Amino acid sequence: MRSPVHEARRWLRGMLPWLMWPMLYCAGLLGAGAAFASHAPLLWFNAMYLSLALVIAACERWMPHEPRWLRDDGETPCNLAHTLLTKGSAQVAAALVASAPLAAATAVAAVHAASGPWPAHWPLPAQAVLALLVAELGLYIAHRSAHQWPLLWRFHALHHSVRRLWVLNTGRFHFVDSAFKALLGQLPLYLLGAPLAVFMWVGAVTAVTGLLTHCNIEMRTGWLDRVFSTPALHRWHHSKVLAEGNRNYGENLVLWDRLFGTWYNPPRRPPADIGIDGRVASRFLAQLVQPFTASGVRQIMGMPAVRRHNRPSGAPETGEPPVRKT
Repeated sequence: MRSPVHEARRWLRGMLPWLMWPMLYCAGLLGAGAAFASHAPLLWFNAMYLSLALVIAACERWMPHEPRWLRDDGETPCNLAHTLLTKGSAQVAAALVASAPLAAATAVAAVHAASGPWPAHWPLPAQAVLALLVAELGLYIAHRSAHQWPLLWRFHALHHSVRRLWVLNTGRFHFVDSAFKALLGQLPLYLLGAPLAVFMWVGAVTAVTGLLTHCNIEMRTGWLDRVFSTPALHRWHHSKVLAEGNRNYGENLVLWDRLFGTWYNPPRRPPADIGIDGRVASRFLAQLVQPFTASGVRQIMGMPAVRRHNRPSGAPETGEPPVRKT
C-alpha cells in the first residue's frame, strides 16, 4: 500500500504540468511590476529576467518536454552572443540579458509626449491590455511577412535553424529581424501617444512570454492555448512541415491568428525533429553577415551553389567543351 506522502508526491507531479505555465508567467509579471516600482527599473527588470531564465533552465532539466532537446547542439555560444550582443546592443550600459525591446521602448517613449488619441485616463492594466492587442497586430504582420517573403525570411531563418527548443533560443534572432518586428509592433503605439509605462509593460510581457514559448518544460496549457502564445503552439510553429510551421505567429496572444485563420493546435504531439531545409552558418559573425551575401542567401534557402563554367550563356549543357565561334 502506498503511503500518503507517496500519493501526495504523485498527485503533485501530475498537477505540475498544469501549474507550471501560470506560475512562471505570473512570477515574471510580478517581478516586472516590482522592477518598475523600483528606483532603477531597467536594471532590476534585467535581474528579474535573468533569474526567470535560470529557473526555467533548471525546470527543463527536471521535467523536460522533449528529453532529446537536453543534448548539447553546439549552438550555445552563438545563442548567448545573439542574446547578449545583438538584442542587448540598445542597452549596453545596463543590459545583463536580452531585453532590447524594453530598452528601445524606454528610449523612444521617454522623448515622446503623449499627444495622440491614446486613452491615458484608463487604468494602467486596461491600457496595457489595449496596447498588447495593438502591438500584437504589428508583430503578427511582421512575423507572418518574415515567413512569406524571401527578403525577410533570409534573416528570420536564423531563429528557425535550431534543432532543439529551450530557453536560450529566445534571443536567437538576427538584428534586422528584431528591428523589423520592433518597428511594426511599437510604432502604432508611439503614433497613438501611448505613455512610457505602457511601452514598458508591453516589453515586459513580450520578454516573459518569449522565455516560456521556447522552453523545454513539460506543460499542459489547455484553454490557455486559445488566448496566449504558449509552448505547445510555438512548437508547431517550428515544424519543418510548412503547413504546420507557417502558423501560430502571435508573440503574446493568438487573437490575430484566430481571426486570420493561422491558429494551429491539432490533438497530437508536436514534432521533435525541427529546423529548416537550408543551412545557416555555424559562427556568430558569419550568421550576421550571411543574409547579406548572394552565396549566403542560397545556403539559407537550401538552393544549390551556382556552378562556374565556360559555357556561353544560353548554350545547352552537353558535357562537351563549348565550341568557340570564329
